Amino acid sequence: MGIVNDVRENGLAGLEHNFITAKVEDLVKWSRSRSSWPASFGLACCAIEMMATGAAHYDISRFGMEVFRASPRQADIMIVAGRVSQKMAPVLRQVYDQMMEPKGVISMGVCASSGGMFNNYAIVQGVDQVVPVDVYAPGCPPTPETLIHAIETLHQLIEDGEITRRRAETGAGADVHITEIPAAATPVPVLLGVR
Repeated sequence: MGIVNDVRENGLAGLEHNFITAKVEDLVKWSRSRSSWPASFGLACCAIEMMATGAAHYDISRFGMEVFRASPRQADIMIVAGRVSQKMAPVLRQVYDQMMEPKGVISMGVCASSGGMFNNYAIVQGVDQVVPVDVYAPGCPPTPETLIHAIETLHQLIEDGEITRRRAETGAGADVHITEIPAAATPVPVLLGVR
């Protein structure tokens, strides 16, 4: 009866690890990382690049993230794109609290990560003061390639179990800083109707 109570309270973490449950746990982590749904939280110019990442040219549906959810109860990744004002900070925290567990946060752009050029009383100097951030995507604004790199980094953290472990131990995010991937020097035209 003790093992049943542990499973009810702790989920898969309540089971003793053996060759069966370890594989099931790995499968659950893999499926969580490949079927994450982002909450749309675009606040400034970085949101345009976030929308471009979801459009046909970059197509983040390849990573299982094809639908940006308007309801936080259906989302498990928050992409904070742009500067966060003091008035928006409580709303951001409320949306984060309503998201389902386990959840992750990507800070997209310099303004979300550190306040950017807006060093004044109206802008929060880093979204990590409001919610725990897992991955920081640099740039002003970050390219879609940089956001895809941040998403893939977050997926790996989910698959490794790093996010849930860090939240349980410290309550903080994974705090991973990635490097910016510059846009292509010569743009490649997208031809419609050509195979």
